[in-house]
Amino acid sequence: MTAPNMENLPDRIAEMFENKEILLTGGTGFLGKVLVEKFLRCLPKVGKIHILVRPKKGKDAKHRLEEMFNSALFEKVRNQRGLAALHKTVSVVSGDVALPGLGLSPEDRKMLCEKISIVYHGAATVRFDEGLKRAVLLNTRGTKQMLELARDMKHLVLFAHISTAYCHLEEKVLQEKPYPPPADPHKIIKCVEWMEDDVIEAMTDKILGKLPNTYAFTKALSEGLVEEAMADLPAIILRPSIIIPVWKEPLPGWTDNINGPTGLLIGAGKGVIRTMYCDERGYADYLPVDIAVNAILGVSWNFIHTKDERRVYNLTSSHEFKVSWREIIERGRKITEKVPLNGVVWYPGGSMKKSRFIHNICVLFFHMIPAYFIDTLIFLAGHKPIMCRVHRRINKGFEVFEYYANNQWDFENHSIQVLTSNFNERERKSYQLNGDDMDLDAYFEACIRAARIYILNEPPETLPAARRHMRVMYWVDVFTKIMFFSLLIYTLCSWSDSFRAFLIGGWTVVANAIDV
Repeated sequence: MTAPNMENLPDRIAEMFENKEILLTGGTGFLGKVLVEKFLRCLPKVGKIHILVRPKKGKDAKHRLEEMFNSALFEKVRNQRGLAALHKTVSVVSGDVALPGLGLSPEDRKMLCEKISIVYHGAATVRFDEGLKRAVLLNTRGTKQMLELARDMKHLVLFAHISTAYCHLEEKVLQEKPYPPPADPHKIIKCVEWMEDDVIEAMTDKILGKLPNTYAFTKALSEGLVEEAMADLPAIILRPSIIIPVWKEPLPGWTDNINGPTGLLIGAGKGVIRTMYCDERGYADYLPVDIAVNAILGVSWNFIHTKDERRVYNLTSSHEFKVSWREIIERGRKITEKVPLNGVVWYPGGSMKKSRFIHNICVLFFHMIPAYFIDTLIFLAGHKPIMCRVHRRINKGFEVFEYYANNQWDFENHSIQVLTSNFNERERKSYQLNGDDMDLDAYFEACIRAARIYILNEPPETLPAARRHMRVMYWVDVFTKIMFFSLLIYTLCSWSDSFRAFLIGGWTVVANAIDV
C-alpha cells in the first residue's frame, strides 16, 4: 500500500483518545516520559494529561515538568508544537503515591474525580534492594489507593496497571492471566504500616519466601489488588518485560538510566566489568521503550473501543526473538571498539563464568586488586578514590543480576499478536508492536552513542580522543599480559629448579641413611 493511500486510512487509536483526560503516575520515569512524548507528538487532540508528581531534591512538581520538557527526548515535539503547547496539554498534580491519600489536596482529588476517564498507574520503586516497608508503601499500598481513587472517578473507562513480566518468578512460562499473590496484600500493608523498620528488616527474608527481592514481591501483591478490583472497575494489567532504550522514535538509543543491558555495556566498555557469573546461553526478555508505549496505547484502544474481555497482557518479545547473554556481550564488545567510551580504565575484555568459584577468583584478581591499586594512585595524586566504591556497587548489582541471568523464563504474548492483526496498515506503522525489521548491531550502536551523550555526558567530538586512548589501552593490555605470563613462566621454571634440587637432596639423604 502506497504512503498516500495509507494516510487516508483512519488512526482509530488517535480518534479514541480525542478529548479524553488522562491521569498518569510515574510520568517522570523512563517509560512515563516516553509515553507522554508519544501522546504529545502523535495524539495531539488528547484532552489533557495530568501527571502526579512529587517534589524531589528541592524541586517542586512544576520545575520537574519543565526539566522534562527541556530534555533531548522532547526536542522533536518541541520543534513540532512549541513549548507553550506542551504546557497547555500537560499539567502537574502535586502528590506522592507512597503517602496516605496519595498526598493529594482535596481540590485536586475532586478535580481528578470529575475529569479523568483513563488512568495509567506506573509509579513504583524499581530498586530491587529497596527496603520492604518502602517498597510495600509505594508499590502495593500506592496501587490500593489509586484503585480507591479510580472508584470515585465519574467517567472512568480504563484503569491500566503497569506491572512487570518478572513478578511471578515461580512460573517458568508466564501466561496472560492473573496469578494468586504470594501473600494477602491487605495484611502485608497493615503490617508494614504499624511495625518498626528494624523489625520489618529482620523479617524480610521470611516474608519474601522464595522470591528474590522486594520488587518482585510487591509487584505481585499489587497485581492481586488489581485483580480484586476487576469486578467493579474497567481494570487491566500490563506486564512489560525489561524495558530498554528507544529503538526508532523519537530519539534512537535514548535512555535516562543504566538499567539492563545498557549498564552491562557501559561497565564492560569502560573496562570495569571483566567477569560475570552467568549462563552465557541463557537470555532475558527485552522490550524497547517505544514498542512498550505503542503496546500500551494499542491495548487501551482495544479494551475501550472493541470491548475486548482480555484483562492481562504480557508485553514481551522473546516469543519472537531471543538474544543470549553471550551475544549481547560479543556485539557490545565490537561496538565499543568502534564507538569507545571516554577514559576507559582498561581495554575491554573478560568473559562469563559457569563456575561461581572461578568467577569469585576473577573478581578478586581482575576487579578488586586492580581497584585498590588504581585508588592508591588516585589518592597519591591528591584526589578522592572511587574505584573500590564503583566495584562495591557492581558487586551489589551482581547479586540481583545473577539470579535472573542463571534462571530462565518464557512468556506468552498471544494478545499482542491478535492486537497487531486488528490494526490497519497506518496503525501498524504508527504503533509498531514487533521487531521484525530490527538490526541488532545498529540498535546496539545507537544505544552506545546515546549513552555516551545522555548518560555519560561524552559529546561526539570526544570520539577521536577516545579512540586514541583505546589504542593505548590495547597495547597496555598486551604488554601487561606478556609481562604477566613471562613472570609466571620464570616463576615456574625457578620453582621447578628448586624442586628438582630439593628432590635430589632428599634422595641423597635417604641413600646415605640406607648406606649407614
